[in-house]
Amino acid sequence: MPKPVIVSLKSISRSFGSVRAVDKVSLEIFAGEFITLLGPSGSGKTTVLRMIAGFEKPDSGSIFISDKDVSQLAPYDRDVNTVFQDYALFPHMDVVTNIEYGLRVKGIEKSERRTRALQALEQVRLSGFEYRKPSQLSGGQRQRVALARALVNRPSVLLLDEPLGALDLKLREQMQFELKELQRAVGITFIFVTHDQEEALTMSDRIAVFNQGKIEQLGTPAEIYGAPQTAFVSEFVGQINKLDMDGARINVRPEHISTSKNAHNLGRSVNGVVRDIIFAGAITRYLIDTDKGFSLISTKALDALNVGDPVTASWEREKEFHVQK
Repeated sequence: MPKPVIVSLKSISRSFGSVRAVDKVSLEIFAGEFITLLGPSGSGKTTVLRMIAGFEKPDSGSIFISDKDVSQLAPYDRDVNTVFQDYALFPHMDVVTNIEYGLRVKGIEKSERRTRALQALEQVRLSGFEYRKPSQLSGGQRQRVALARALVNRPSVLLLDEPLGALDLKLREQMQFELKELQRAVGITFIFVTHDQEEALTMSDRIAVFNQGKIEQLGTPAEIYGAPQTAFVSEFVGQINKLDMDGARINVRPEHISTSKNAHNLGRSVNGVVRDIIFAGAITRYLIDTDKGFSLISTKALDALNVGDPVTASWEREKEFHVQK
C-alpha cells in the first residue's frame, strides 16, 4: 500500500527581483521518507525548503502539509521544524534548556518539558550531556542537540538545511549514517538540502535534482546515478567522462571503463597513453590521453599500469548515457 502524501508542492514559484529562484516546482513527498533536494548553489533547493518552512512565501502556487494549505501561514503555524547548518543554539543555556526552549514557548508544563527533552537526548545518543553548555560540545554533539531540539516538538516533517556542512569529512560521514538511522527510528519525514552528491546518494530514499529553479530529475539514488535523464544530472551527480565518439557526445562513468596494456574491446574502445595516476585510498584514477584527441578517467585497470604506458580503454555500449541537453 503506498504511503500517504504529507507535503505537496503545487507549481510553486519565487522570484527575487529579476531572478527566478524557483520556477513552477511541483513535488509530492511521502510520509516517513527521507528525501533530498540536491543541486548546485543557486539552483533553488534552499528557497524551496524555506518556502516549506514558511520563511519565504511563494509568489504563486500552493504548499500543502497534511492536506492543509499552509502557503501563507507563519512558520510557527506549520507542523514542521528546521535544523540549520549553524545549529542556532543559545550559548548561555545548557543542553537540556536549549532542547526545552520550544516547548516552553508553547506553554508546555515544566515536568513534561523535562521528560520530553530527556527522551529526545536519548534518541540522539547524548544522555548524560544535559547540563553542558554548547561551547563544551564538539561539532557533532552540537549537531545532535540541534536535532533533539527539533525532534522534541514532534513535528510531522523535519527540514534540514545543509546541517552537516560545518563538520569535517570523517564526522560528516559518521553523521550521515546516524541521521539515516535516526530518521528510520523516529519515522518522521526528513527533507534534506545539500549540494553534496555523496551525501544525497548515501542517505536518501529519493532525490530531487535541482537546476535553475526547476527539478531536472526525481528518483531513487540508484536511478539518479545509474539512469540520469539529462546531461546536467549525469554530469552533476558523480564523476563522468564526456567523450566525442563518431560525431556524438556520450557520457561514461570512470568505473565502467576498463583499461589494459593489451588490446581488448567490450563494445567500444580507444587507444591512448597513461598521463597520470591518482591514488585516492580505495580508488585509483588513471588519466588517459587518447588518440581521439580527448582525455578520459578510468578506475578499472586490468593490468599494473605506470605513467607513459600505452593502453586500450574499453567499455560496454550499454554503460553509455545518451541524454538530452
